[in-house]
Amino acid sequence: MPLTTVASGRVYDWSHAVGRGAARGTGFNYPQTMCLGKGGIVYTANRGNENNFGMHVNKVKLGGPGEEELLADFFDYGEGDGHSTWPFGVATDDQDHVYVSDEWENSISVFDTSGKFLRKWGTTGSGDGELLRPAGLAVEKNGNVIVVDSGNNRLQVFSPEGKFVGKCGKAGSGPGEFNQPWGITLDKDGNIFVADWKNHRVQKLTNQGKPLMSIGEYGAIEAPEDSYAVTYMGPFIAAASEKAGNPSPGKFNHPTDVAVDSDGDIYVADWGNHRVCVFDSAGNPITSLVGDAHVLSKWGQQSIDANPDMMKARRRVKSLEPQWRFCFPTAVDFDPETDTVIVADSQRNRLQIYKKVRDYTDFQANL
Repeated sequence: MPLTTVASGRVYDWSHAVGRGAARGTGFNYPQTMCLGKGGIVYTANRGNENNFGMHVNKVKLGGPGEEELLADFFDYGEGDGHSTWPFGVATDDQDHVYVSDEWENSISVFDTSGKFLRKWGTTGSGDGELLRPAGLAVEKNGNVIVVDSGNNRLQVFSPEGKFVGKCGKAGSGPGEFNQPWGITLDKDGNIFVADWKNHRVQKLTNQGKPLMSIGEYGAIEAPEDSYAVTYMGPFIAAASEKAGNPSPGKFNHPTDVAVDSDGDIYVADWGNHRVCVFDSAGNPITSLVGDAHVLSKWGQQSIDANPDMMKARRRVKSLEPQWRFCFPTAVDFDPETDTVIVADSQRNRLQIYKKVRDYTDFQANL
């Protein structure tokens, strides 16, 4: 029976994991952001490392457990058109064009769905149409591209060809102000949600940039007694509960991304607290997901099957439960075609996928 989170009439049933650590090919290398394309396609921007190793975007067909398929990878490290230094944000439009930001080059590159380079734009600076460490991207229904201009603490809007259209925001902690914002998404009405990273909150804005709502404030998880570390920066998360020493879902530690599902529920990648927090459309906390990958991904299992020493090492471990949990999740998305929540589990180099079950009564009857 898959691990399940039940709260406020909502059920999140863990489905499967996708990926493994890999510089290229069938895996991920410190994914930063991701976005959904058509037909269960996910594009993931991989940060790689400082040794110029593993930077790229990959295109994966998800499907069900064990059905994942690598379709393409592109925007790898290098100089010139079609190459990257620090890939960050990724988004697609209705024509299956893929937009990717490069935080180092302060540019936006555009590809077709197969990864063929089409064009790019961007110059460094703080003036209109100039960029400084661009992060998340979102494409509006009219085709305009919203860029999280993180280093300038604002959002900028461009035409698909890169012509400056408008901007909103400035440095600060008030409504509509930002402190190194990161991820971005749009709801079905075109409202903008931004993960305001160093302000430890998510802001909701109109499509004209007017502030509507703010969710969250700072709150870091304290290590419970007898806990052990997921990493040197954070404790092992046994459960998303106050008793376990975890803050409520309304407390964030550097949130990195946000998604909104077709019911209006809001999902926040609470990076520093190793979890995804779930809220209703009014911003009321519902629950947290902490990672439940008790079954290896198809590609992960292939790595172990090919490495007897790795297989033996896993048998010697007292418990594999820490491996189940999120470790600095950086991105979250919702696929309305399959009612699934997809989480980029950055330090684990994988995606974890949950199924949202709407009819709780039917779910209980099937237990």
